[in-house]
Amino acid sequence: MSTAARAWTAPGWGDAGLVSGEAVELDVRAARIGSRALALLLDVLVQLAAGLLLAALAGLVLAALPYGVLDAAMERALLTVGLVLLLVGYPVLCERFNDGRTPGKAAVGLRVVSLDGAPVGFRQSLTRALVGVAVEWPGLVLPLLSWAVGLTVMLSDARGRRLGDLAAGTLVVHTRPGTRWRPVPAMVPELAGWAYSLDLSRLDAELALAVRQYLARANGFSEPARGELARLLWRQVGAVTGPPPPPGRPEVMYLAAVIAERHRRARRRLAGERALTGALWSQLPSASADDRPGRSG
Repeated sequence: MSTAARAWTAPGWGDAGLVSGEAVELDVRAARIGSRALALLLDVLVQLAAGLLLAALAGLVLAALPYGVLDAAMERALLTVGLVLLLVGYPVLCERFNDGRTPGKAAVGLRVVSLDGAPVGFRQSLTRALVGVAVEWPGLVLPLLSWAVGLTVMLSDARGRRLGDLAAGTLVVHTRPGTRWRPVPAMVPELAGWAYSLDLSRLDAELALAVRQYLARANGFSEPARGELARLLWRQVGAVTGPPPPPGRPEVMYLAAVIAERHRRARRRLAGERALTGALWSQLPSASADDRPGRSG
């Protein structure tokens, strides 16, 4: 991901610390205990529903077997197979064939990935599931103690990883970007006349958002990165707007003037639409009253 693209992202996005195989840092946000607990709760509900369905199907099949075929050993074996399918097979198969997402994670917007950002592998998913069943949830080995240890690990880890993630070399990340309101930059007075004459019809929303994000975070960058980003963005904005700006100003001033003017036009357009809607609605009661049945023409 380029330096300019990173400047367009929202603050806080990118705290997962993922680095690809090409040594490129990925802007991804790590999932914390709150979102992961919600995903786990949803997955437990799905597993309970699946368990009830499996029990019903098994009951129908066993009822059709001849008397005496089913004994206590077979019942225990079937119960063990069912638990393995629900507790281990469920997360492994979902993560393997659904891009690292169980139904609960997909609903919350989470995904399991490798530490280099690559898709999670089968062995990694299996390791996560086995460690989870043994010492986390449901925690077959010393449940209370293992729960406390697992919770402590998640809270103390900088990226919110659990024991299964540490053992498998995985990480749970958000797939939905965090959105925050950003202030609109003020118009630069000496560029107001130029900005008023701008043709902004080719300035798309994606590029405008990138400029707004850069302007909101420009103070957090040091030189020369800040200036390079401003020049890169201005080359893109200048290519789709006109006329050219007056010379002698830094690129960041041009960018601020363009975004401020775009916002001013959007507010004026919205105000006009609201005024028109209000005028139309104010005429509706009188028109409907004149058209009521029984009134003479």
